[in-house]
Amino acid sequence: MTLRRAVQTDVPAIAALYRASQWLNLPTLPDIHTREEDLAFFGGQMLPNQTVWVIEDGQGGLSAYAAGAEGRLNHLFVHPDAQGHGHGSRLLELFRADAETLDLWTFQQNVRARAFYERKGFVAVEFTDGEGNEEKTPDVRYEWRR
Repeated sequence: MTLRRAVQTDVPAIAALYRASQWLNLPTLPDIHTREEDLAFFGGQMLPNQTVWVIEDGQGGLSAYAAGAEGRLNHLFVHPDAQGHGHGSRLLELFRADAETLDLWTFQQNVRARAFYERKGFVAVEFTDGEGNEEKTPDVRYEWRR
Protein backbone atom coordinates (compact mmCIF):
# COMPACT_ATOMS: atom_id res chain seq x y z
CA MET A 1 0.00 0.00 0.00
CA THR A 2 1.31 3.42 -0.96
CA LEU A 3 -0.28 6.59 0.37
CA ARG A 4 0.59 9.72 -1.61
CA ARG A 5 -0.70 13.01 -2.99
CA ALA A 6 -2.65 12.69 -6.22
CA VAL A 7 -1.25 13.86 -9.55
CA GLN A 8 -2.93 14.60 -12.87
CA THR A 9 -2.19 11.13 -14.23
CA ASP A 10 -4.39 9.72 -11.42
CA VAL A 11 -7.51 11.46 -12.71
CA PRO A 12 -8.87 8.56 -14.85
CA ALA A 13 -8.36 6.10 -11.97
CA ILE A 14 -9.98 8.51 -9.48
CA ALA A 15 -12.99 8.95 -11.77
CA ALA A 16 -13.36 5.18 -12.24
CA LEU A 17 -13.02 4.54 -8.49
CA TYR A 18 -15.64 7.23 -7.76
CA ARG A 19 -18.16 5.63 -10.12
CA ALA A 20 -17.50 2.07 -8.90
CA SER A 21 -17.98 3.10 -5.28
CA GLN A 22 -21.12 5.13 -6.03
CA TRP A 23 -22.73 2.27 -7.96
CA LEU A 24 -22.06 -0.20 -5.16
CA ASN A 25 -23.17 1.96 -2.23
CA LEU A 26 -25.87 4.08 -3.89
CA PRO A 27 -27.29 2.15 -6.84
CA THR A 28 -30.44 4.31 -6.95
CA LEU A 29 -28.58 7.64 -6.99
CA PRO A 30 -29.22 9.53 -10.24
CA ASP A 31 -26.31 9.29 -12.67
CA ILE A 32 -26.16 12.94 -13.73
CA HIS A 33 -22.65 13.27 -15.19
CA THR A 34 -20.88 11.60 -18.08
CA ARG A 35 -17.43 10.05 -17.77
CA GLU A 36 -16.04 13.04 -19.66
CA GLU A 37 -17.65 15.45 -17.18
CA ASP A 38 -16.20 13.44 -14.29
CA LEU A 39 -12.72 13.65 -15.82
CA ALA A 40 -13.07 17.41 -16.35
CA PHE A 41 -14.22 17.93 -12.77
CA PHE A 42 -11.55 15.78 -11.12
CA GLY A 43 -8.72 17.05 -13.30
CA GLY A 44 -9.77 20.66 -13.76
CA GLN A 45 -11.46 21.55 -10.48
CA MET A 46 -10.82 19.06 -7.70
CA LEU A 47 -7.12 18.34 -8.16
CA PRO A 48 -5.96 21.95 -8.61
CA ASN A 49 -8.12 23.37 -5.81
CA GLN A 50 -8.16 20.74 -3.08
CA THR A 51 -5.80 18.52 -1.16
CA VAL A 52 -6.18 15.07 -2.72
CA TRP A 53 -4.64 11.90 -1.33
CA VAL A 54 -4.70 8.45 -2.95
CA ILE A 55 -3.91 4.93 -1.83
CA GLU A 56 -2.41 2.75 -4.54
CA ASP A 57 -3.57 -0.85 -4.78
CA GLY A 58 -0.10 -2.23 -5.53
CA GLN A 59 -1.08 -3.30 -9.05
CA GLY A 60 -1.12 0.02 -10.85
CA GLY A 61 -4.56 1.15 -9.72
CA LEU A 62 -6.08 3.00 -6.80
CA SER A 63 -7.80 1.54 -3.75
CA ALA A 64 -9.06 4.83 -2.33
CA TYR A 65 -8.91 8.59 -2.52
CA ALA A 66 -9.97 11.58 -0.44
CA ALA A 67 -10.21 15.28 -1.25
CA GLY A 68 -10.87 18.32 0.85
CA ALA A 69 -10.08 21.94 1.58
CA GLU A 70 -10.48 24.46 4.37
CA GLY A 71 -12.01 22.22 7.02
CA ARG A 72 -14.28 20.29 4.69
CA LEU A 73 -13.89 16.74 3.46
CA ASN A 74 -15.48 16.76 0.02
CA HIS A 75 -14.74 13.21 -1.12
CA LEU A 76 -13.78 9.97 0.56
CA PHE A 77 -14.21 6.93 -1.65
CA VAL A 78 -12.86 3.39 -1.37
CA HIS A 79 -12.99 0.94 -4.26
CA PRO A 80 -15.55 -1.84 -3.60
CA ASP A 81 -12.79 -4.49 -3.70
CA ALA A 82 -10.80 -2.61 -1.03
CA GLN A 83 -13.55 -1.73 1.44
CA GLY A 84 -13.07 -2.92 4.99
CA HIS A 85 -9.25 -2.72 4.92
CA GLY A 86 -8.82 0.56 6.81
CA HIS A 87 -8.19 2.78 3.79
CA GLY A 88 -11.03 5.16 4.63
CA SER A 89 -9.76 5.50 8.20
CA ARG A 90 -6.21 6.26 7.00
CA LEU A 91 -7.40 8.95 4.64
CA LEU A 92 -9.75 10.48 7.18
CA GLU A 93 -6.94 10.75 9.72
CA LEU A 94 -4.85 12.74 7.24
CA PHE A 95 -7.56 15.38 7.08
CA ARG A 96 -8.18 15.40 10.84
CA ALA A 97 -4.49 15.52 11.83
CA ASP A 98 -4.14 19.31 11.84
CA ALA A 99 -7.80 20.32 11.96
CA GLU A 100 -9.78 21.58 14.92
CA THR A 101 -13.03 20.89 13.06
CA LEU A 102 -13.95 19.01 9.92
CA ASP A 103 -17.29 18.76 8.19
CA LEU A 104 -18.68 16.79 5.28
CA TRP A 105 -21.88 15.96 3.45
CA THR A 106 -23.19 12.53 2.57
CA PHE A 107 -26.51 11.27 1.30
CA GLN A 108 -29.01 10.23 3.95
CA GLN A 109 -29.49 6.91 2.16
CA ASN A 110 -25.76 6.10 2.36
CA VAL A 111 -26.12 4.08 5.55
CA ARG A 112 -22.65 2.58 5.31
CA ALA A 113 -20.91 5.97 5.07
CA ARG A 114 -23.05 7.44 7.83
CA ALA A 115 -22.18 4.57 10.19
CA PHE A 116 -18.48 4.98 9.35
CA TYR A 117 -18.46 8.69 10.11
CA GLU A 118 -20.45 8.24 13.31
CA ARG A 119 -17.98 5.59 14.51
CA LYS A 120 -15.24 8.14 13.85
CA GLY A 121 -16.87 10.74 16.10
CA PHE A 122 -18.77 12.81 13.54
CA VAL A 123 -22.17 14.16 14.57
CA ALA A 124 -25.06 14.87 12.21
CA VAL A 125 -25.79 18.60 12.43
CA GLU A 126 -27.99 19.33 9.41
CA PHE A 127 -30.45 17.37 7.28
CA THR A 128 -31.81 18.61 3.95
CA ASP A 129 -34.38 17.50 1.42
CA GLY A 130 -31.69 17.49 -1.30
CA GLU A 131 -32.87 20.64 -3.04
CA GLY A 132 -29.38 22.15 -2.71
CA ASN A 133 -27.41 19.32 -4.32
CA GLU A 134 -27.11 18.27 -7.96
CA GLU A 135 -28.74 14.89 -7.42
CA LYS A 136 -31.77 16.39 -5.63
CA THR A 137 -31.36 13.63 -3.04
CA PRO A 138 -31.74 14.15 0.74
CA ASP A 139 -28.38 14.64 2.41
CA VAL A 140 -26.88 15.19 5.83
CA ARG A 141 -23.99 17.34 7.02
CA TYR A 142 -21.68 15.87 9.63
CA GLU A 143 -19.23 17.70 11.84
CA TRP A 144 -16.25 16.56 13.88
CA ARG A 145 -14.51 18.63 16.55
CA ARG A 146 -11.22 17.85 18.24
